[in-house]
Amino acid sequence: MFKKILIANRGEIACRVIRTARRMGIKTVAVYSDADARAPHVKMADECVRLGPAPASESYLKAELIIDACKATGAEAVHPGYGFLSERESFAKALAKAGITFIGPPPKAIAAMGDKIESKKLAQKAGVNIVPGYLDDIATTADAVKIAKGIGYPVMMKASAGGGGKGMRLAYDEKDVREGFESVKREGLASFGDDRVFIEKFIEQPRHIEIQLLGDQHGNIVYLNERECSIQRRHQKVVEEAPSPFVSPEMRKAMGEQAVALARAVGYYSAGTVELIVNGADPTGRSFYFLEMNTRLQVEHPVTEEITGLDLVEQMIRVAAGEKLAFTQDDVKLDGWAVETRVYAEDPYRGFLPSTGRLVRYQPPVRHPRESGDPASSKKQWDSRVRGNDEVRVRIDDGVADGGEVSIFYDPMIAKLITWAPTRLEAIDAQIAALDQFVIDGISDNVDFLSALMQHPRFRSGDITTGFIAEEYPDGFGGAPADAQLTSDLAVIAGMVAVITDERAAEISDQLGPRTHLSCDRVVRMAGAEHRVRIKPYTGGTLAVLDGGELIDIVGRWVPGQRLLRVDVDGRRRIVQVRRAGRGWELQTRGASHKVQVLPPHVAELSKHMIEKVPPDLSRLLLAPMPGLLTRLDVKIGDKVEAGQPVAVMEAMKMENILRAGRAATVKATPAKPGDSLAVDQVIVEFE
Repeated sequence: MFKKILIANRGEIACRVIRTARRMGIKTVAVYSDADARAPHVKMADECVRLGPAPASESYLKAELIIDACKATGAEAVHPGYGFLSERESFAKALAKAGITFIGPPPKAIAAMGDKIESKKLAQKAGVNIVPGYLDDIATTADAVKIAKGIGYPVMMKASAGGGGKGMRLAYDEKDVREGFESVKREGLASFGDDRVFIEKFIEQPRHIEIQLLGDQHGNIVYLNERECSIQRRHQKVVEEAPSPFVSPEMRKAMGEQAVALARAVGYYSAGTVELIVNGADPTGRSFYFLEMNTRLQVEHPVTEEITGLDLVEQMIRVAAGEKLAFTQDDVKLDGWAVETRVYAEDPYRGFLPSTGRLVRYQPPVRHPRESGDPASSKKQWDSRVRGNDEVRVRIDDGVADGGEVSIFYDPMIAKLITWAPTRLEAIDAQIAALDQFVIDGISDNVDFLSALMQHPRFRSGDITTGFIAEEYPDGFGGAPADAQLTSDLAVIAGMVAVITDERAAEISDQLGPRTHLSCDRVVRMAGAEHRVRIKPYTGGTLAVLDGGELIDIVGRWVPGQRLLRVDVDGRRRIVQVRRAGRGWELQTRGASHKVQVLPPHVAELSKHMIEKVPPDLSRLLLAPMPGLLTRLDVKIGDKVEAGQPVAVMEAMKMENILRAGRAATVKATPAKPGDSLAVDQVIVEFE
């Protein structure tokens, strides 16, 4: 077994690998760019080596720097994590040449599966179902239009070396192909150094289901059940679960055996994933097709660990060290249900625009019953933990901390929240409860959106496709709807918070004038409605009356400054995040952030006469929706544009974003130029 390994990655996956290595008694080496000098993975490792400046192309993507770090520290092997160099054949070969073990598959397998065009041809030869399409390189937009027409719309344009949702565009007509083809080529070249593009038929009502594989260097390969990854936005996974609510035991066996056959055909070993597109309209489960094979550890691997009891990182290390798998296909179990949600630095209320900046406060849900990233390494350990007092497990895989920075240079993921329970609905409900306790300040996050997904009736029923988010949120996200009971409970909670705050303020010493008598009556304004509450705190709780109704008992107290409030409102458990928002409050719970005003009755009456501030008219401006790089400007002064016409392209978080005109207009000025780094809301184009 190795004595020391280097992790050629950053963030949560670097921390994840370090935890397992530490448990196995293996020393670890972290590498970092200037942007990550104080990152948690650097502090966790036994040693650390600086690679270079913040851009990945000057640090994490430089294989020679990784190899130099191995030689300098004596690391015998490298775990690549995911992304960066994890699927680069040249990197695996360079390590082998330097006498360093690559903790992953052989270079020839990476090469065979890394080319999306060639991998489909190999899959076809191995007897794996493939999607109809054009599997040769496409040179020009005109060729792409001709091929797309021949296949029949809708079609998917994909970068041959793409992955992780990058280098993909769905086209419903010729206009979409003409707009998207060159963009796919650019994304493929920028992210993967390969601008080849292929086109295939888009399966309608598609479900994205993948098979986790694990093989050793002695010819043993097993499949570790499936994962459902259909909840996606812009082809990027948002929610994953294992097993899939769509897959029957017979379908699981058929998919698993085809995946194993493909792995054998390319001499595969280590962990890998065969991604399949499944026709959700076919209840027989026979309509599944090969999409691609990821020759690395997947972001969503924890849900497989939770239902099988295996530590996939440990297995990868053991396989790389030459050990045989200690189990066979018949030993692979499927225990309970696991769900993972990805917490991203993005604003779902503003079209999921990326958010960057400092994490002023980061407080994840309580980890129990075991530390994140530490699946049991044996059946005995696993059973002793599963049979504990908790019927639900909550796991956090993260790589950030209070005061850390979410940079424009890397992926915007903050953390992964994984829950396990005996049944699917119990695991989903555990997600809702845990998301309510996720405290993040300083940047925007998608926690409300994730909670709304978990509560959505269609998601809970299991009737999902990759189009779920676009279909269910066509006009964007405005928060999960609150029922009447939740609204009433939030009104009395807001009243309680305001009264306790006012009482504390009244206790400040040396105030001028006589002590003011504080009324226990308040007016609460929320979601366009007005409620009258009467609040009377007592030791350990608060009594409240809402709109002249019956007495409500709130068990649990709040103190000024407390962020996370846990109370029982007439026996109903409520977990609410409380924030001051100007002179009002923001209460965040169950997938929505509620703006609340709490006023004494006389102030509420007088406030009706206050003049409302009219927001400025921004329709004449095209603003940068996020921090990023302006890569293209398609207009000049004097040009006339139509509503929806592409005007500029911005790159942020490794993704291209096409910015369009909101209305027909004439360009008056272009203050920003291609190559400029823009701040959020910076003016790009001014219209007359």
